[in-house]
Amino acid sequence: MLNAVTFRNATLNDLPAIVGTYNSTIPSRMVTADLEPATVESKVTWFNSHNPKTRPLWVVEHEGNYAGWISFTDFKSRHAYYKTAELGIYLESNMRGKGLGDYCLKYAIEKCPELNITSLTGFIFGHNEPSLKLFYKHGFEKWAHMHEIADMEGILRDLIIVGKKV
Repeated sequence: MLNAVTFRNATLNDLPAIVGTYNSTIPSRMVTADLEPATVESKVTWFNSHNPKTRPLWVVEHEGNYAGWISFTDFKSRHAYYKTAELGIYLESNMRGKGLGDYCLKYAIEKCPELNITSLTGFIFGHNEPSLKLFYKHGFEKWAHMHEIADMEGILRDLIIVGKKV
């Protein structure tokens, strides 16, 4: 399966699929703190904040078909943090649990030197055990544990910040 995976820079034409994948994770209350679906229009500024040379937004394709996306975003906007990025990996529901996330994370880590990234972070809910397990498998460590900071419609959730020097 994974030999047929490719990555390419996203275009604005990909944004509806990217938003669709993102929105598909909202009902589980495991991946994002958004409680309502995003619109394509609401994600244009986020899309435009990406830069292929330092903070890319990649489309993941499997066998030539859209399978999800990977984003690198600034950890903080202050310049002293410019070598630290937050990583997001979102896959279509039919592509989850098949090793693609593992492949994507490995690829993203390998590309960090080209992107001038020396520290990679992930913001993961404490109850999202599959994502935590995946990141820990790739050498990420728990850098912060923020207790009950997300109110998911009356259920308070922890946020774990994982990090890795790359």
